[in-house]
Parts: sequence; structure tokens; C-alpha cells
Amino acid sequence: MARAPLDFGKLRLETRLAHAGRDRARSEGAVNPPVHRATTLLIDDPDDLYGGPKKTYGIDGMAVQQALREALVAIEGGVSATLTPSGLAACTLALMTVAKAGGELLVTDALYAPTRRFCETTLKRFGVKTRYIDPRSGAGIADLITDETCGVFLESPGTHTFEVMDVPAIAAAARARNLPVVLDNTWSAGVYFKPFEHGVDISVQALTKYQSGHADAFVGAVLAGTSAWAERVNATNRQLGLFASPDDCYLLLRGLRTLGVRLERQSASALSIAQWLEARPEIARVIHPALPSHPDHAIWNRDFSGASGVFSCQVEPAAPERLKAMLEGFSIFAMGFSWGGYESLIVPSGKDIRRVVAKPSGEGTLLRLSIGLEHPDDLIADLEAGLARLRG
Repeated sequence: MARAPLDFGKLRLETRLAHAGRDRARSEGAVNPPVHRATTLLIDDPDDLYGGPKKTYGIDGMAVQQALREALVAIEGGVSATLTPSGLAACTLALMTVAKAGGELLVTDALYAPTRRFCETTLKRFGVKTRYIDPRSGAGIADLITDETCGVFLESPGTHTFEVMDVPAIAAAARARNLPVVLDNTWSAGVYFKPFEHGVDISVQALTKYQSGHADAFVGAVLAGTSAWAERVNATNRQLGLFASPDDCYLLLRGLRTLGVRLERQSASALSIAQWLEARPEIARVIHPALPSHPDHAIWNRDFSGASGVFSCQVEPAAPERLKAMLEGFSIFAMGFSWGGYESLIVPSGKDIRRVVAKPSGEGTLLRLSIGLEHPDDLIADLEAGLARLRG
């Protein structure tokens, strides 16, 4: 007897994570989907070669890519997910989808540095202007919209400085002018913030981070809130020839199954560490949206259902050699340009921040921490020893 299909709208997150994208028929009874390393697909009927509904080339993806697309929609919402070979490719795909030659994009100033670089090089070369906006503009963005504006690109919380944007207010202002809103939703992993419920048209995620969870796979995704935007994203993706590796998609699906328990643990650990740091005299401020001290805590509390394990802190001014000693001497924390994995990372952020209208305040060095799955007491001990080295 056939099993009744699951209604994911009635299931809690952990159940959706465990079952979304699974299809017994497609997988021939296996729990996990097969991995097809395929380029050429053989076609029997010449009528199917051109313009038909059947797949004719492996770049469109096979069973494992389809399973991942279905799972992402079941978790974050929207009508479709388009896969890309990296998180940056997802950002650039979304930008290329909404950009118009001679148009202007309104882009948050608290932006992932490679996305900013794409705006200032490739998009500029194709005649698309970028105007950076204060991430705390909120409804005031309406005053910045002109006849040239072709879209709005947000990231919330912002890279390194973690400003939480008033996405509903911005989306309402954009919608009044019939403008699309794109959101980089990587920090929430599509779990703690539901973009399509807050007026976003296109959501971007670097699945390389929390969904992978193991620092070993590059995949990005662009999710669309409507069929019209889904068609435009997919068309742009086909024209650019972007493709997500079946092996990486398999790893992403495997990581996705444990995302709920990992996020819960990393969120709790990060908050306890942030609270500990907030009480330290060596720390000028801690920038974590879930802390009441965060300037945008009220917006975060209104729109988010939780916090991930990435936040920043600013140390009091210290001699460069003391900061170097602190960073080089950690036993558990390591320096690396990613986050969301099982391993804890720490990086000084100053050299990666490029701001025009929303420059960070304070004099001390800004540190970004990604909290992994280690025990928080061990991480606190490692940080305490580091702060002792900072003091000298």
C-alpha cells in the first residue's frame, strides 16, 4: 500500500529536515538519493531532443539536486530553489536576475565583501550602478528610490557588524514602487528568518555554511517567492551555465538532516559565550542580535525565531603584538574565512570591512566568532587564555 505523502506545512522543523526531499521511487527505496555524475543523457525519441519537457543534459541536475531543491523549499518556503556552485554564485545570480543596464541597485552597506566586489566591478562594467544604503534605513529607503532603481539587495544581519535590517518596512517601500527585494539570508540558514513572510522576493543562501556544517562542500541556492521570479532566476541560471556538483549536493543533503540539532547547540553556545564576553573588561562591546544590548534587538526579537552561532566583539585598543599573540595562541579557535561548520573560528574583521555610509564605530579591533560544536566551557577557557595574552 502506498504511503501517504507528508504535509510539510504541518510538520515541525526537525521532521521537515529529516524527511524533505526524500522520494522512495526516485531513490529506488534507498533512504538517500542516488548520485549521478552525468553530463550526457541519452534520448530515444527525436521529438524529445529540443524544447520538450524531458531533461536532455546533465547540467539541469539529476535526482540528488532535485532532492536538495525540494528540501530547501520545504524548510525556508517559496516556490522553487535554484542551485549554484557556491554562495557567492548565488548572490551574483540573484543580482544578475534583477539588474538592468543603466539601472541602479540599492545595496546594504553591511555587505559580504565578494558581493560588494561583484557590484563594483562586473555590474559596473555592464552599466549597472550601485548605491549603498545604511542597513538601518528601514522605511526611509523610500526616499532613495528613483526612476533608475531596479532592485534592492539586503543582508541581515550584516556582515561583521550584524546590523538587523527592518526587512518588512524596506520590502513595503520597494513593493510600492514595484521593485524586487533580494535578501542574503545565510545567517539564519533559512530557519530563523522566513523571508517570503516578510515581503522578500528572492532569498539567497550560502549552503556552504550551516547546511553543510562540515567545511567540505561548496553550494549556494537562490529561492524565489513567486513563480514569476522563479522563472526569471532559472532562465538567468541557464544562460550563465551555473551548476551544482552532485557530490556536493549529496553532502549538503546529508548535512541538512542534522541542521536542527546543530543550530540549536551552536546558537545556545554562542549566546552563552557572548554573555561571558560582555562581562569582560578587555571587550569594548559584543555585537550579537540576541543580546538586549544590541541596537536592533527589538527588530531581531520581532522578526527572527532564533539566532545562529556567528557574532562579533570589539576588543579594547591594544598593541598589535598583543593582539597577534592572542590570535596565534588559541588551542581550539582557529582563523579561517568561513563559518557555520562544526569547528569554532575567529578572525579580525577590520581589513574586510568596506563601508561608505555606515562605517563601524569604536577604536578597538573587531573580531568575528563562529561557534562550533565544542563544549562552550572549553571555548570560554580558550578565550580566557587568549584575553590573558592580550593583556600581556
